[in-house]
Parts: sequence; structure tokens; C-alpha cells
Amino acid sequence: MTIWTPDPSALHRPAYLSLAEQYARAIRDGQLPAGTRLPPQRRLADDLGLSVQTVSRAYEELIRRGLVVGEVGRGSFVLPPGSENTPPYLAERLGELVDLSILKPVTERMHVETFREGLHWVAENLPVPAALSFRPNSVLPQHRQIAADWLRRKGIEAAPENITLTDGATSAITTAVMSAVPAGGTLAAAALTHHLLMPLCKYLGLHLEGLPVDEDGIVPQALDHLARKGSLRALYMQPAAINPMAIMSSAERRAELAAIARRHDLLIVENDMLNAMIPDRPPPMAVLAPERVLHINGFTKTTLPGLRVAWLLSPPRLASATANRHLVTNWMATPAMVELLSHWIGDGTVDRLILWQREALAIRHGIAREVLGAAPFRAHPQSLHIWLELPRGRDEEEFVAQARQRGVAVASGRAFRLSERGRRDAVRIALGSTGTEELRRGLALVAETLGGSAEPLLPLI
Repeated sequence: MTIWTPDPSALHRPAYLSLAEQYARAIRDGQLPAGTRLPPQRRLADDLGLSVQTVSRAYEELIRRGLVVGEVGRGSFVLPPGSENTPPYLAERLGELVDLSILKPVTERMHVETFREGLHWVAENLPVPAALSFRPNSVLPQHRQIAADWLRRKGIEAAPENITLTDGATSAITTAVMSAVPAGGTLAAAALTHHLLMPLCKYLGLHLEGLPVDEDGIVPQALDHLARKGSLRALYMQPAAINPMAIMSSAERRAELAAIARRHDLLIVENDMLNAMIPDRPPPMAVLAPERVLHINGFTKTTLPGLRVAWLLSPPRLASATANRHLVTNWMATPAMVELLSHWIGDGTVDRLILWQREALAIRHGIAREVLGAAPFRAHPQSLHIWLELPRGRDEEEFVAQARQRGVAVASGRAFRLSERGRRDAVRIALGSTGTEELRRGLALVAETLGGSAEPLLPLI
């Protein structure tokens, strides 16, 4: 049987994307069945008269589309049809395993009692339209005003009619990306980004381009260079410590990125989920470039997980687009949860929960510094996690497997990585997903794994 090979005469600029498209068609048409190993990058580059970098970018594109998987030391292989991105967290907690893989705020019994009391209030005070109406404009106008007032107190000017209420950040991100980038368009993000952004772009038919980061976040020159190519439509940002590396971008860096976005007429999707929990934070992108920023402000990471409400603030020119896209994907946010959030904002419960969370995280970060000692991790005082860089030559997937065998689950850096360029193997460790003693025990197991052998685990039979 003749193995399919790409046609060099059919390549066009950009060559890496053209090559990726040829492979994608061959995989869809069954010419490259699941399990097929792609040629080594250098050999394919020589055969096609391309640079190794071009072939590498084509393979990365296939990985981003979920068509191919790269295995360290073995090569790149075609995935079975319908293969999905693997989430960084455990789908369910297993036995005695200490689960530090899922990003959650710190919670105690107090949060359950507060939630129950809040739901009792909703049961006694739920307006008739919130229970019976299908029309968002009959249910949500006063809540948009409350959202606008809250954002103004945080320094963001907001008109109620430009706010879309959603069932949490995932819904808001989906709506914002759909509004900012047309089908087939290009979205840029930090090379380490939200783990759901990759499958979302794949499902929407968008090209997702990773940008290098430094100690201050996305590198402006890289954004400018990509934008000059002409296909970029928007930039996705997590500038305030919710990104995988827990980087808090400075006011100067944000201003640089805003200026580039203006110069190239790019939209910006700003995920600002930690918002009010970070005191003295730099101005959000929505303050620096309000005419082009879709700003996401949520509460599940700063109060408690069950309060699944987020606000999406759009520039006036995009308000109708975001409202329409939210209608076709979600219709409207759950009225009972919106009522509860507005009530809690009014009576000060949200402020109290955010302050409590800030203080609880300070304790958790102290435990991490104590247990992990000199380990090279990145963190921010209000981040819900730390980013632990592994020693050179230590594979993150093998580290995750070894840690799990010891009894602790952490998230592999692979789930957040858009590009292999400049790769530094790392793991994300959540600080809020367990009690303090369990966290201490889990971090001690991580430290043991870090100090143990890097030799791969043998399969258990």
C-alpha cells in the first residue's frame, strides 16, 4: 500500500498552514488512518524543500486541531476521529488521591451555609418574570444596572445595555470569541493560555496562534509581528494572574498591547476572573481600550463555585453581536442565580466573600512556600494556583504520572500550551481544591516527586 505524502506543488503561503491543510484533508479522507506516524520533521522538510521550522509549525497546527498527537521520543501520530482535548483536571476524585489538579477557590462549610441562606432568600423573593418569562429583557434590565454600577466602582465605565449576563466564564468566553472572530479567522493568545480556548477554536473553525510570553506577559513585538501578516482579528488575554503562569502584567505592558491593538484594529477578549480580589491592580484592558475590549468579569473563582454568573461587557459597536450570539448558545443566564448575585452585591455578601478568599489564599501561598522551599514555582499572592517549572530534561507527563502514583494529582502544562516553541515543562498546582492539611500533604508528595528519579514508570500488569 502506498503511503500518502503531501504535494509540494500545492503549497502556498503561509506554507505551514497550507501543509497542515493538506494533512488535515488526508486525515479526513481516510488516506492517513488513526495511528499513522507522520514523517520526522527534518526528513519531511528536506523532501518538500521547506525549513524545519515551517514543518514544525504545521505539526503544531495539526496538534491544535486535535488531529495529531506528539509523543516525546516517538514522533507525531494521527489520532482517531472525534478525539477530544484532554482536560487538565481529574473528571472525578479517585479514592485517597489528593486532587490539586482542578482550579477552585478556597471553600469551607461557611460557603455552603451562605449559599443555602441565599437560596432561601431567592425562594422567598423571586420575581414572577424570573420564574415564568422567556424574554431576557423582561428579567435582566435591573441586573444589568447593578453590574454596570459594580464595574464603575472598580474603575470600568459601563453602560447597562452593553452588558451580557452569562452562566459563568465559559459561556462568556464562548460568546466573546464568537463575536470577535469570524469563522476561519485568527485569534491570538499567550502560548500558555486557558485550556478550553483550544477546543473552542477548533469547534468554531478558528485558527489559534500562540504568542511568546516573558515575565510581564505577552511580548508586544510578537503581537505586532503577527498582526502585520494581516489575518489576525483579535487577542485573548488573561493579564491578571488567572493565566497558567500566574503573571500579573504591568500597566506599561498592558498599555503597549492596547496601542498595538489600536494600530492594527484588533479586538481584545479580556478574561478578568480575579478582578476585585486583587488590590491595587493595574488598569484592566477595558479601561485602556474600551472601544475594542470585550471584558469578562465573573464570580466563581472569587466567591464560591456555585455562583455561576459572569458579566460580558462589550464595546457599543459589538453589544448587539454579543447579545445575539449569547441568545443562540445560551438564551439567557439562569435568572435565580442572577437574582442571588444582585442581592449579595447589595447586602455586601460578595465583598465579604472576596475579602475572605484573599485572606485564605494568603495562608495557602504560605504553605506552598514552606513545603516546596526552593522549588522554582511562579505565583501571585491572589492566584488560585502555582506554576511549577520542572528541571531540564524532566517530562511533565511522566511527572504527572509519577505524582499520581505517589497519591497527588496535578495538571500537566501540556493542557495549556499552544506552541512547543521555547517549551519549558511544568505543572499547574491548584491551592484551593482541598483543606489546608490535605494541601500540605499533597504539596509534600509533589516535593517528593520533584526530588525523585526522572526515570519513566514501567507499566503495571
